[in-house]
Amino acid sequence: MTTRAPQTAPARVTAFSAPRTFATTARVLRQLRHDPRSIALMLFVPCVMLLLLRYVFDGSQRTFDTIGASLLGIFPLITMFLVTSIATLRERTSGTLERLLAMPLGKADLILGYALAFGLLAVVQSALATGLALWVLGLDVVGSPWLLLLVALLDALLGTALGLFVSAFANSEFQAVQFMPAVIFPQLLLCGLFAPRDTMHPVLEAISNVLPMSYAVDGMNEVLAHTDVTADFIRDVLVVAACALLVLALGAATLRRRTP
Repeated sequence: MTTRAPQTAPARVTAFSAPRTFATTARVLRQLRHDPRSIALMLFVPCVMLLLLRYVFDGSQRTFDTIGASLLGIFPLITMFLVTSIATLRERTSGTLERLLAMPLGKADLILGYALAFGLLAVVQSALATGLALWVLGLDVVGSPWLLLLVALLDALLGTALGLFVSAFANSEFQAVQFMPAVIFPQLLLCGLFAPRDTMHPVLEAISNVLPMSYAVDGMNEVLAHTDVTADFIRDVLVVAACALLVLALGAATLRRRTP
């Protein structure tokens, strides 16, 4: 009588692996290549929004200069949040995520792979939007265009991180979209775009001081008004970058294999 050897579960992978991360990045990019609608949404919708904004204020170039720089960072954040949250949720509901995590692939590898893939698209998106705003729509900034591009890129990466994080709490694509009023709209109202933050109610001002979009808008305004890199600009950039890294870590910690 023969006995069957007991089956052992695959060892759980916890250590970060660059090859596994880059393999995940390549897989996500291959999938996105066959999804032209998502690519169009990420790359061109911010440009279309800036174009519309420019001609909404066609009779007031100064107004466009005042809010155009802020929205140059906000539009990429919103589009990357939407696309990333829905794309990640689709992976989980289709069972792809469960199959991947059954392989020698850690959660950190998966999250960083997604972040790198969408981050590469964020670079292209930020470059297109910044180039359009500066050299086609005539956005007048005092500081370096490269600094404007840096803040726009960090905003897009922050949107990617937020999208990866909230996808863990949604059970459908509709629910993922519903997170937008809870995560994005409060930041949009309190970031200083509609009114200076120091003129808000003290409670709202205190809340705005801990929201990353506030620092993204402040960073854009620093480039708009100063020729040199200021201490406030460095602070704003570091806060946005730190928030993106923190949210990515939370996304890895809360990532679920599948949707119940």
